[in-house]
Amino acid sequence: MRIPFACLLAALMALPLGLAAKEKIVDNDKPMLGYAIGTEIAHNLAAIKDDVNLDDVMAGLKDGMEGKDLKYSADELQRVTRDFTQRKQKERQAGMKEEGAKNKDAGEKFLKANAKKDGVKVTDSGLQYQVLKQGDGPKPKASDTVKVNYKGSLIDGTEFDSSYKRGEAAVFPVKGVIPGWVEALQMMPVGSKWRLVIPSGLAYGENGQGPQIGPNSVLVFEVELMDIEK
Repeated sequence: MRIPFACLLAALMALPLGLAAKEKIVDNDKPMLGYAIGTEIAHNLAAIKDDVNLDDVMAGLKDGMEGKDLKYSADELQRVTRDFTQRKQKERQAGMKEEGAKNKDAGEKFLKANAKKDGVKVTDSGLQYQVLKQGDGPKPKASDTVKVNYKGSLIDGTEFDSSYKRGEAAVFPVKGVIPGWVEALQMMPVGSKWRLVIPSGLAYGENGQGPQIGPNSVLVFEVELMDIEK
């Protein structure tokens, strides 16, 4: 388990000044602490490892920590980091656009094929659902809080979330989730289990969500509505 670098630095900075002066890091722990910080820096730099040279990174760390005169002016350093950040942002935007186009095409084909399957119903919004088990309880309102078990996957079967695997049902306000869920939950009687296929426009749209859900991703959920919380 990694300790985030920011948390590590915060812990060190939080030491009282007197304690830090009198009770420095035990000598035997210095190599491990230095190594821990180094591995965390490496983790943070992994995404740009092809853009930097390790020797240059180490030189910057060494000069900065030892208070030496820097090899470059502050203006030069600001310029190069600004230019690099802008270039990476443009590359990311281009990649997102390309990925989004692919996901949109694949998603439309998947929705079209899924809509033809036995038992699949399509609402006016485009939400697709299939009743796996029909409950006989009340239906939640948008203002309610519900308890559900669920698993979510991409159209290629990649699972990105599961309350079943966590071993604990999720509890949340109906109106606090993506539009596809908000619509489906209000149609489901308690005790039901449905399979939802949610168009990207009713999910996370062009932005996606985190590293697993890309732009324009159609999402597939199995949702079991267990209860309406009081």
